[in-house]
Amino acid sequence: MSPARTKIAFAVCLVTILLAVLDTNIVSAATVPIVHDLDPVHGVDKIPWLISAFALASAAVLPLYGKLCDTIGAKKVFVGAIATFLLGSALCGAAQSMGQLIAARAVQGVGGGGLMSVTMVVLAQLQAPGNGGGGRGKGGSIGGVVAGAGMALGPWLGGTLADHADWRWIFYVNLPVGIAVLVGAAVVLRLPVTPVRHRIDFAGAVLAAAFSVSLLLVTEWGGKDYAWSSPQILGLAAASAAALALFLRRQTTAAEPILPLSMFTVPAMRLGFAIQALVGAAMMGTLVYVMIYLQVVRGIGATSAGLYLIPMAIGMTAVGIASERLAARGWSQKTFVLAGSTAATAALALLATTGVTTSLWQIRAELLLMGVGFGLLVGQLVLIVQQAAPPRQLGVATTGTRFFQTLGNALGAALFGTLLSRVYEAKGPGGSTSALGALRGPSHASGAQALTTGMDVVFVVGAVLMAAAAVLATRLPRQAG
Repeated sequence: MSPARTKIAFAVCLVTILLAVLDTNIVSAATVPIVHDLDPVHGVDKIPWLISAFALASAAVLPLYGKLCDTIGAKKVFVGAIATFLLGSALCGAAQSMGQLIAARAVQGVGGGGLMSVTMVVLAQLQAPGNGGGGRGKGGSIGGVVAGAGMALGPWLGGTLADHADWRWIFYVNLPVGIAVLVGAAVVLRLPVTPVRHRIDFAGAVLAAAFSVSLLLVTEWGGKDYAWSSPQILGLAAASAAALALFLRRQTTAAEPILPLSMFTVPAMRLGFAIQALVGAAMMGTLVYVMIYLQVVRGIGATSAGLYLIPMAIGMTAVGIASERLAARGWSQKTFVLAGSTAATAALALLATTGVTTSLWQIRAELLLMGVGFGLLVGQLVLIVQQAAPPRQLGVATTGTRFFQTLGNALGAALFGTLLSRVYEAKGPGGSTSALGALRGPSHASGAQALTTGMDVVFVVGAVLMAAAAVLATRLPRQAG
């Protein structure tokens, strides 16, 4: 690829990352308008599924994406993922019920998982010295800035479209941008394809998907729709354990495993995967439940609620821009991860003190600190894993990182949704969180207090997860980065 073609391809990748991250979070601020339109009676209880469907579908296919990249080349997989994402976006916009929307979000998630993970593989190949690049670090750093901005700006954009146009446009807007990316990728990208034929471990991919789905169902239904000791939950838990056991066995016997267990013998990769999962869970809980608090408890409109994430975007972007200077001053990737997880832990701990009348400026300041923490983390873990992986496993290692983050997103959304519902049912005026909007007077005040208490529990759990990530970060190899 010529230098000019490489620059265009690099821009296409950055737009793709932004598109993927926006669509992961754009729904969070528009959940209330969507529920009012499609299911005003029981819709709030389905919000965790609306969020989890995208993340779960992404997690289910990510291991397959990595192997396909290493087998048939990243360009074909990249184009296929974009096309699937566009199909899912069109179906989401046309949905007439919460069930249809959740199913369409799953289709969109199949493509969306490839948009982020495969794009990181493409960026790594574009930055290779033989393609005019200077190594993997710069691509991941800039990609991290774009991803960070998208994470914070997604809810604002979703709220704006929901308030001033129609919530369906948060999906339809993907079509013109996605088509432009699809054409650009097809015309511009020229990436290496291995001449050696490889076997694809489809059995391993199916087992990984079965494990992800059954585990999420346990966290989503357990203690809410079914008792923890019910046959449904016990059966799902047994199915999840069996799928995991069969998957691990398959990875030890397959000629070319879809997620080689040898990667877990490398400390940087093993720790990177674990930290990414914890970050994914905590980040999802922050974005979703801050938006719900602002809209349901404080009565702030969707667009205005999204604006509260601008401080988070500022923190993430500023740290991303400063990362090169910090690296030049001796900051290793281990230092970035440790500092970021510590700052995020502090921000979540402060959010856990939120009350019904907490100053909104205090919440903005806490989100700014959260942005600084996540800004120090975004992209760094992917680079750590990529640099520790053998070149022939670049695709599998990159998508493996995304697999654990996406699984963390899905499990975090389901776990936090269950926690919130349990606390509200125990302390609220009766009924589920879906009934809060219909309450008036003292009952509404009691419900708002119970909902806020439940969200504080969510933030405490998020802080514990990030503290665990900080502890793991201390064990990263010092030479990481």
